[in-house]
Amino acid sequence: MADDNYDDIPGTWIFDAQRARAGYHLNQFLYTLMKEENRKAFLADERAYLAGFKLTEAQREAVLKREWNRLLELGAVVYALAKLAFTDGRSYQYMASQMTGVSENEYVEMMLRGGRSPDGWRSKSERERH
Repeated sequence: MADDNYDDIPGTWIFDAQRARAGYHLNQFLYTLMKEENRKAFLADERAYLAGFKLTEAQREAVLKREWNRLLELGAVVYALAKLAFTDGRSYQYMASQMTGVSENEYVEMMLRGGRSPDGWRSKSERERH
């Protein structure tokens, strides 16, 4: 989907025109969660609610499993994705902590210290060599 120059960076999905097209219906669904009646309907029967949208099976499963990074990869806009976290009664920090593989408290502390360290795995190919 995105530029090959970014494919080697772990956890990076460039939101380009191609990804926007792929995520169009997914983001349509996510933005419906801005309304209370839609949040209630979704939580009452998630599969039935999702059936009303032209999602791919991968998108549908990622929503049901709350696979945050996978949803970004499949075209979700992070701000729209936050609507799903809020629907679950979760914070943006919770969602981001799940994306980074740490607890919510660890994520908040990391951000208060200035963010993630630049040290570590900088590319997928580098990691595969080790």
